[in-house]
Amino acid sequence: MKGCTMPKLSQSVPRYRRHKATGQAVVRLQGRDIYLGKYGSAASKEAYSRFVAAWSDNGGRPVALQHAITVVEVILAYMRFANGYYVKDGKPTNEVRMIQAAAKIVRRLYGRTPAEKFGPLALKACREAMIRKDWCRCHINKQVDRIKRMFKWATENEMVPGTVYQALRCVAGLKRGRTEAREGRKIMPISDADIHATIAYLPEVVADMVQLQRLTGARPGEICDIRPCDIKRTADVWEYVPQSHKTEHHDRPRVIFIGPNAQRFMLPYLLRPTETYCFSPREADCKRRAAQHEVRKTPLSCCNRPGSNRRRRPQHARRKVR
Repeated sequence: MKGCTMPKLSQSVPRYRRHKATGQAVVRLQGRDIYLGKYGSAASKEAYSRFVAAWSDNGGRPVALQHAITVVEVILAYMRFANGYYVKDGKPTNEVRMIQAAAKIVRRLYGRTPAEKFGPLALKACREAMIRKDWCRCHINKQVDRIKRMFKWATENEMVPGTVYQALRCVAGLKRGRTEAREGRKIMPISDADIHATIAYLPEVVADMVQLQRLTGARPGEICDIRPCDIKRTADVWEYVPQSHKTEHHDRPRVIFIGPNAQRFMLPYLLRPTETYCFSPREADCKRRAAQHEVRKTPLSCCNRPGSNRRRRPQHARRKVR
């Protein structure tokens, strides 16, 4: 047919080139760079030979290439998952930060490595990097477990073969006295003498919160979140069920018992609406200012009366008080 020409097939073999930015061997096909490994290495030349053979067998037409998932792609996908999964009260938990720290080392050492080739030796190399960063032994073991969990998630989502995660499970944790990693410092309980010495300098509300936590064994956040409606006072020992707690994602109930000694510190704060928080920063600040006013030596006629030193348009808005 006149005026109609058939498209020409490329007869020139794609060249084996060096990618300057990464130092890898590369072949360009249809405007896309295909990396073959370190430039000049036997592995990259072998990969290039396989590519040319497949390209020739296809009659000079584009070869349907199967993209190998790299480690950095696994990390990016897992971080997207972690940012949506490890969330509490609408905010990412500390677990996200720990995963980021572990993934940063993996990305730096093996980011461009195919994920299916990330094995026990690569994981041990990442662990050695953690030792050189002077992380303690227990923390390193937890970070290594987070890396394993990342590849377990990748296996679950069919990003890598199941053999990768099974191989990584063979890497045992570091044992005390059998590694160069330092031991962490144990956090011991505070003595009663230190507690009583500190309470003498605390505001009244904060001192009551410390005493209540000491007698109940509650976590700091659980003390801050106490409301009258959360406390069951039908028996001699009260039961406090927090709205939210650390292990609720494990579907475990949490009940904190408040005995007679702890009830003494709790009673003054229950005379308020049932859904109002018992311990208020605003009340604590008001009591502190009232105590300062009682020991005031400057006459009231010399200005600075309570509530008079206020700006109509403050530069910084007052924080919202719960």
